[in-house]
Amino acid sequence: MTTTALSRYADLPALVGLMTGDEKHRAAAESTLDVLWVLYDRVLRVSPETADAPDRDRFLLSKGHGPAAYYAVLAAKGFLSVADLRSWTRFDSPLGHHPDRVLVPGAEIGSGSLGHGLGLAVGTALGLRAQGRTGPRVVVLAGDAELDEGSNHEAIAAAARLGLGSVTAVVIDNRSATHGWPGGIAARFEQEGWTTRTVWGRDHDALADAFSVRDPRTPHAVIARVQPKE
Repeated sequence: MTTTALSRYADLPALVGLMTGDEKHRAAAESTLDVLWVLYDRVLRVSPETADAPDRDRFLLSKGHGPAAYYAVLAAKGFLSVADLRSWTRFDSPLGHHPDRVLVPGAEIGSGSLGHGLGLAVGTALGLRAQGRTGPRVVVLAGDAELDEGSNHEAIAAAARLGLGSVTAVVIDNRSATHGWPGGIAARFEQEGWTTRTVWGRDHDALADAFSVRDPRTPHAVIARVQPKE
């Protein structure tokens, strides 16, 4: 296990700040920081010691652009070292502009090409079901803009019809979608049979409460709004 003294939520800006050099897609990273912290600090049943355990919870970062916040949270939780962060995007660094599941401890998928995460979450949940593993949760983090990708619509429709209650989608809503979703993001999931919660994406208690919703046969979506409150 890799340990670090920088292990609090308050330390995350300093950890992000260690990643210097090429563009970090700072806005994308900052929009996910609170959700990632709540997931790893209060929700997901996974640790550096259980990162390969068959019954661990799975976290899939579909919003793989700007992974600086993800790396910072992984470092705060001991999956990565501070030295890893300092090597950000160097030739010999495991930390690239998009996470690589082979190189980054704790990463379940390689991401960066937007729009694949929800489909991968459905496949992961089906694989776990086929193995008889009903305990692990599959949480996928997507951005509102990547929901424009057509594969997401198929995954949303399939998840409820297949009764994949182990799947939780968290959508970062920073109002950057090109086409928009009539009725709002939550309505799109609800029409396909998902349960939903829409919360302020900087409120840690509200996020934790939204993630607490579990139904063994119904997938769940958390819409985390990160634009200024109206």
